[in-house]
Amino acid sequence: MEQPEINNTQRSQNTFFSNRGWVLLSTILLFSGLVWIYLSRVDQNNIGVENESAPFVGFKAPKFNLPSETGEIVSSLDFLGAPLVINLWTSWCPPCRAEMPAMERVYQEYKDTGLEFIAVNITNQDSKQKAIQFKQDLAISFPILFDENGEISELYQLQALPTTFFIDENGIIKEVVIGGPMSETLLRTRVEDIFDQMGDH
Repeated sequence: MEQPEINNTQRSQNTFFSNRGWVLLSTILLFSGLVWIYLSRVDQNNIGVENESAPFVGFKAPKFNLPSETGEIVSSLDFLGAPLVINLWTSWCPPCRAEMPAMERVYQEYKDTGLEFIAVNITNQDSKQKAIQFKQDLAISFPILFDENGEISELYQLQALPTTFFIDENGIIKEVVIGGPMSETLLRTRVEDIFDQMGDH
């Protein structure tokens, strides 16, 4: 059976409506995509703040309780309300030794502003005696704590020594420096960045 012949006018109308339909569909999809991107956008300044703690910029620093030289248990929560620098290190690590005097100088310079430093010795890869000797040799005045069972290595997903976390007064990680030695200039800049974000310095 012969199919009725479609004249040129009908063919043109069909093509027109077909093309118009694709344009309309594409426009709707594009608009929907833009709306989705807008609604799901992330504020980089607040990323992760409401989430569980994680060792990444924008998240709350994982909390811990570790022994000091005297055996007293020190909680990271004790430092909430003050900007905090946490340095993970070992006594056998040359970059750790190289950057520690700069940390002491910056600590002395800023401690009256409320800045706190904690040097967490990764003791399960070191020894407490060597860590204490290290502190004495370099005349470090800020507290050192001992990660005797690798808790901090796991919590903070330690990849290299030294690693330094710069944390604001609300316990939010603002910067992570992996490896070293970190220059005194870089260290001071990171500290100043925390104070600038606080708006108190």
